[in-house]
Amino acid sequence: MKKLITLMLACFVLFGGCAKREHDPVIVNFPVGEDENYALPETAVSDLNNEYASGTGGLLIDENESCAEPETAASFEDNWEPVSVAVEKEPDVIFVPTPNDVVDKMLELAQVQKDDLLYDLGCGDGRIVVTAAKRFGCRAVGYDIDPQRVKESLENVARNNIENLVTIEQKDIFTLDLSKANVITLYLLPSLNVRLIPQLEKLKAGSRIVSHDFRMKGVKPDKIVKLISSEDEAEHKVFLWTTPLKKRKKQDSNDVDSEFTFDYEMSEIEDWIR
Repeated sequence: MKKLITLMLACFVLFGGCAKREHDPVIVNFPVGEDENYALPETAVSDLNNEYASGTGGLLIDENESCAEPETAASFEDNWEPVSVAVEKEPDVIFVPTPNDVVDKMLELAQVQKDDLLYDLGCGDGRIVVTAAKRFGCRAVGYDIDPQRVKESLENVARNNIENLVTIEQKDIFTLDLSKANVITLYLLPSLNVRLIPQLEKLKAGSRIVSHDFRMKGVKPDKIVKLISSEDEAEHKVFLWTTPLKKRKKQDSNDVDSEFTFDYEMSEIEDWIR
C-alpha cells in the first residue's frame, strides 16, 4: 500500500499541487480502497525543495504561502543571485630572509634617522623593521600579503618589545599609499620593483629607497654596494635610490644593461677610492 501511495505522490509532485501550510505536514488525499490521509514528513518537504533547486524536481513547496504555484526554471533563475567569494591573493615572491648583516648595510646606506618612518614592502619575518626600530629608534611599518609572514613578524615585534614603534599589516603592497614614508626597503624581483615606480614617485623629495640584490629597470641608482655576508658567505648587492627618481633616457633600450654594469663598476671604483 505504501509503495503505491509513494508512486502516486511522486506523480503529484511532478505535475503540481497545493503547498503545505507553515509548520503543518503536507496532507495528500488518495482514493485507494478506503479514503485515507497520508502525511508527507517535514524532511520530505526539504528534500523536494532541494531537488527543485538542483533541477531534478518539478515542484517548489513554499513553506510561507498557503498555496504556491509551481515555479518554472526561468523564474527560478531570474531570482537567483550570485554570491561573491573572496579569494586571497598569492604572494608574488617566495620568502627568502635577508641576512642580518645585509639588513644592517641596507639601513646604513639609507641613512635611517630616529625621526624617519620606514616602510618594508614584503616584510617576511619582520627582521628589517625590528632592526630599524631597535637600532635607530624610528617608527617602522611592515607589509606582507602572506598571513604566515604577518604572524611571524608580529611574534618578532612582541619578542623584542617594540610594539610602540613597529606596526605589521597584511596588505597588498601594490595598493599602498607610500607618500608618508621617508625610507622604503625592498627585497623583491626586478619586475616587481618596476611595478612600484608609480607609488615610489609620490614619496617626498629626499626619501630613500634601498633594495636587496635587485635593481629597478629604467631608474638610475644613486649607489650600489656589494658585500659578502658572514651568514651565507655569498655576495649580496644593495641598491640605493633617492627621490625624485632619476629616470634613464630611453634613447636605446639595449643600453640599459650596459649602463647598469657601468654604474655598478663606477660605484665599486668610488668605494675603493674612499
